[in-house]
Amino acid sequence: MSEQPSKQLGKQPGGPLSVGLLFGGESPEHEVSIVTARAIAEHLDPARFLVRPMGIARNGVWAVNGDPFARLAAGELPERSDHPFLPLERGAEALALPDLFFNALHGAGGEDGQIQGYLELLHRPYTGAGLLAMAAGMDKWITKRLWESEGLPVVPYVGLTEERWNREQAACLVDCGKLGLPLFVKPANLGSSIGVEKVKRAEDLPGALDRAFTFDRRVLVEQGLDIREIEVAVLGGDEPLVSQPGEVIVADEFYTFEDKYLHGKSRTEIPAQIPEELTDLVRKLAAKAFAASDGYGMARVDFFLERLTGRIFLNELNFIPGFTSISMYPKMMAASGVPYATLLTRLIDLALARHAQTAAKQKGFQSGSTWFQKG
Repeated sequence: MSEQPSKQLGKQPGGPLSVGLLFGGESPEHEVSIVTARAIAEHLDPARFLVRPMGIARNGVWAVNGDPFARLAAGELPERSDHPFLPLERGAEALALPDLFFNALHGAGGEDGQIQGYLELLHRPYTGAGLLAMAAGMDKWITKRLWESEGLPVVPYVGLTEERWNREQAACLVDCGKLGLPLFVKPANLGSSIGVEKVKRAEDLPGALDRAFTFDRRVLVEQGLDIREIEVAVLGGDEPLVSQPGEVIVADEFYTFEDKYLHGKSRTEIPAQIPEELTDLVRKLAAKAFAASDGYGMARVDFFLERLTGRIFLNELNFIPGFTSISMYPKMMAASGVPYATLLTRLIDLALARHAQTAAKQKGFQSGSTWFQKG
């Protein structure tokens, strides 16, 4: 695949590429996304890229005027313009499309295929995986089913829909009870540990499920294991670079949102102190998990290492992981020879290469003497 952005986008060779940096969004991970985007904006190579911050406010309106970082951080809700198709704020109707979008949106809307489908319609390159991979990777339940189909190890679980929970709670509790205690209850389509609860007593499970269903109509209930949390960073396409594993040494009973973003009691260790053969296995499984979801661009693949047995389980795949310079994904990549600024450039080059590959595909076909053209 070609990686020549100037030729692909009709620019003069050597000219800077305008990068629309998408952040914020309507999900509970809004603030996390702002932090991620600020770090990206500070480290993108100014000789090659012209950064255009494009903040999506909590009301879904795209804030592009003035300082979108400050406006979203202040909780501003811009007034939407009268444009019938674009969710731009008033006064931005004549906005020119950037050459490429850098997706720093965490959670629903940015990490579940929605923005990817929208950007496909705009015929613009964007960083990260495509619609299919994002949608599947965002849903923890679907991800597990994909991995199971490939014979990859996952923690025993039960998936529940809100409709089934409302219809037959007793049967749901019986199914969950077969996993034993403790249990972890997780909204299927959220990240950053939002909505996750550890349940130690059976009588506490209904309340935990009710609370999880306030975030999502699909919920995962997992067997609680005594584990170490091992993570791997993946970068690329069909033959990705897989980093050395790192470990999150958790201060609380599990890695909570508060600990990740507020208290910071947990610490990380790169490389993880695990045997060489286990390191090789984790890296191999990470590449397989990435491929099983049609991964592209980047992903952080999270594992559980059971203390008692030494067994390894795939936990989650995050296609837009935390991305400040001190986040686990960039730190693991840096430890594997890809510093933060280089990592950003690699992600943009991958986006341009995938866009060029897609653009080169046939848009029609010939049957006999008749040519059928899409569109």
